[in-house]
Amino acid sequence: MSTLFDLTGKSAIVTGASTGLGRGMTLALAGAGADILLVDHVPSDEVAIQARAMGRRAASITVDLMKMESIDRVVNAAITEFGKIDILVNNAGIIRRVPAIEFTEKDWDDVMMLNSKTVFFLARAAARDMMKRKYGKIISIASLLAFQGGITVPSYAASKGAVAQITKALANEWAPHGITVNAIAPGYMATNNTKALREDPVRSKAILDRIPAGRWGLPEDLHGAAVFLASPASDYINGHVLVVDGGWLAR
Repeated sequence: MSTLFDLTGKSAIVTGASTGLGRGMTLALAGAGADILLVDHVPSDEVAIQARAMGRRAASITVDLMKMESIDRVVNAAITEFGKIDILVNNAGIIRRVPAIEFTEKDWDDVMMLNSKTVFFLARAAARDMMKRKYGKIISIASLLAFQGGITVPSYAASKGAVAQITKALANEWAPHGITVNAIAPGYMATNNTKALREDPVRSKAILDRIPAGRWGLPEDLHGAAVFLASPASDYINGHVLVVDGGWLAR
């Protein structure tokens, strides 16, 4: 059974790898045997060192994924370092919390750019390499707001809805090429993106009262989901959005 989740010999790209959910998934994939290219707009060297301590090959690259020219830089760096791309985790993202009536065009465009446009074009670039071997695992990070509207985060909700639909569209096209395309929809996680919510006693209580698990999620709560979707254990799962939310959507 353990071989189903073994990533030995596989190479992965993880965006937004320096902190939070990205850091957690990077270390989870490394723990399962994968070599990793860590991608972020700030250095990820500390996390790369932790991956190497597990016996993995790990490299980091600092790029601005808001700029389309970064896509080729990331893919070329992974192929130069590892010779191939087996796994892509599209995790990098931003959020802007502003009432819709006050939302600016820049806030809209920035969030949609990183959270959805970059997801598509990085997946496309990685898939071109994966198709050469008829094998690949693409995992994008969606959100509960792929299913719900949220409050004061209109562009974030739109972008995560786009992630879910991009996932399904690409799964349909690329399955014949041996590529699975899935997404993880985290619930309310204790990360930088939710700092304002966790520090608001009214919002925090309202959120916790609805979560059957009774707590905020942690990066570690995505470890199993990330390894599962990156591994042979999920070979017949495609176009799926896996919710990891402590039961939020069940309420």
